Amino acid sequence: MTQTDTIGARIRYWRLRRGGMTQAVLAGLAGVSQSYISQVEAGRKGVERRSTLVGIASALQVTVADLLGLPGDPTDPVKAGAADTVPAIWAALIEIEEGERRPPTRTDAELTAAIAYSAELRDRADYPAIARLLPGLMPDAAALGGVYLAQVGYHAAACLRHLGYRHLALSAARVALAAAEAAESPAWIGAARFACTQALPIEAAGIASRVADRALADLQAAASARDVRQMLGQLHLSAALTSTVDGRLDDTRAHLAEASREAEGLGEPEDGAGFNHCGFGPTNVGLWEMSIAAECGEYGRVLELSRSVRPDALRAAIRHSSYWMDLGRALAHSGRSDREALVAFMRAERAAPAPFALNPLARDAVLTMVRRARRRSVSEDLRILARRFGVDAAA
Repeated sequence: MTQTDTIGARIRYWRLRRGGMTQAVLAGLAGVSQSYISQVEAGRKGVERRSTLVGIASALQVTVADLLGLPGDPTDPVKAGAADTVPAIWAALIEIEEGERRPPTRTDAELTAAIAYSAELRDRADYPAIARLLPGLMPDAAALGGVYLAQVGYHAAACLRHLGYRHLALSAARVALAAAEAAESPAWIGAARFACTQALPIEAAGIASRVADRALADLQAAASARDVRQMLGQLHLSAALTSTVDGRLDDTRAHLAEASREAEGLGEPEDGAGFNHCGFGPTNVGLWEMSIAAECGEYGRVLELSRSVRPDALRAAIRHSSYWMDLGRALAHSGRSDREALVAFMRAERAAPAPFALNPLARDAVLTMVRRARRRSVSEDLRILARRFGVDAAA
């Protein structure tokens, strides 16, 4: 590992760059204890909460992205070729935003089939494969416009966000929104608004929750349609998480209550996917509740929820990975055995390899476990998982 491999090491780097700011001063500005900063910098403790990252980044006058870094080995087969396509995706987004349109290379039927294949890849969380499709798929969708472009724009936003290109994900979400509005499709307008909230950086949690609130208000007129109700539920879930990060727990509880009410009325999606493959229903609400409890540091609550939530009800691999990731974080941070946490992280990685390898909080949790294990010995399973992030745990 290099000296800036962990979030803690980067916090220390930026703290010293700020005129030798002491741990006590940083802790006071960020609203945490000095002992917490000390343990994080030493790699004995990971950063558990997004809101903590925001507070520390603000105190250091850097972005959260500066603290998270870019995890993973760019030559890893699960990401091979994805980065190479990003310039072409960016160019296609600019072309579409500028109103330029090429003649389509696919018929309507061929484009419909290509979009369905992209959705299949999204179910499998194979974002590198989606990235390779997008440079050709986006101009064709733009040529036909409407819901075609809303769908492809949404797929592009999800893909780019999970690959770590949030600024481009936001552009793609806005392309989807403009297309959905032009098509006057309330369900796709809701989906695009949801994509916008997901693409915004952590520091903009307050803005993201307000975007969701405005979308919820705008969609009420069409709220009798099942597809729209599913997106209303997703927007409530997004608003619940961003309200948590923003420290507005009353709003969190209100949004969760609305999402739960909507989910109870709709039930589980029969195909495990539902509208736009978002999988809205009681299971998805439970998964978001786990993420919110983890964000609040309520690890006992995460463990409690994990006993009743069954992610296999949903088709999307990213939701399965989210379940195991949140459970692993709860086990790692609640003082339970690292062995149990390791098993959960391995299942998260198996469910969605590329997103897991690109998740900086997953990386930090694994590296913290490696540092703790070195006092004894690093298990072979932990070495394998560490190598997913380009780290030789034997070094």
